[in-house]
Amino acid sequence: MVIVSLLLCVLFFTMFERKFMSYIQLRKGPNKVGFLGILTPVADTVKLVIKTSSIVISSNQLLFFFGPFLAIFVLFLMWSIMPFFFFNNVYFFSLVVFFCLSSINVYSVLSSGWGSNSKYSMLGAFRGVAQVISYEIILIFVGFFPICSHGGYQMFSFFENNFFFLMWFFSLFCVWLVSCVAETNRSPFDFAEGESELVSGFNTEYGALEFAFLFLGEYGQIIFISSLSVLIFSYGYSGYEYILFGVLLAVGFIWFRSSFPRFRYDLFMEIAWNWGLVFLVFYIFYIVSF
Repeated sequence: MVIVSLLLCVLFFTMFERKFMSYIQLRKGPNKVGFLGILTPVADTVKLVIKTSSIVISSNQLLFFFGPFLAIFVLFLMWSIMPFFFFNNVYFFSLVVFFCLSSINVYSVLSSGWGSNSKYSMLGAFRGVAQVISYEIILIFVGFFPICSHGGYQMFSFFENNFFFLMWFFSLFCVWLVSCVAETNRSPFDFAEGESELVSGFNTEYGALEFAFLFLGEYGQIIFISSLSVLIFSYGYSGYEYILFGVLLAVGFIWFRSSFPRFRYDLFMEIAWNWGLVFLVFYIFYIVSF
């Protein structure tokens, strides 16, 4: 049920993104297939599934196909640890498992770019790996604050007795949000897929089902990390309000893409190591001093 719901959610979330961005740019967007274009993502999915996969002759075929399958496999594992009232899936160290799986996702980008044996894909993979590793450290550091305040690594326990950590750690939540955008390789931090200079980044050589897997891995991670952010920072509502706030946070990713130009890569890495990490270290010392 979770996997089928995730696939449907990603399917229509991409449609919503295209319509949302089109109205921001004062145009109609996809509106031909079905009523108001609502069947456009279904048509795109059918096209990707029935399209013949292309193999780059000079590529390392094992790594070339390993990257997309790893992305989708890690995504399904992440959603398996997400707590649901009607599934009662209780994992005592689920947040630790999330951080581990999020780190493994780096190998999907690396193997996709490296296995393609293309200079554009390789440069995109190098950028993506350096970016994800840098902001993974910040993500883990920020995640420790609500975890330690809550007193456990179990996601399901946040349903039962959670405080409004967003009020306590608002500055940390802003750092967490920037790290999440960087972690998912989304605009304005989409350096792994910089179309203007890297054609399409690490997924340049992909098409058909392999591209669909990479696409699904990216958007599924956006929805997951939006739900997780609401859960550990501001959960204290009914199930419908929790879903509403998660959707609003996911829409924020689209708004960032529509509103901000791409950042400069060297300045972006400087924010991670010279500003973000230093801020967190001083914040830890400030908390410990009490």
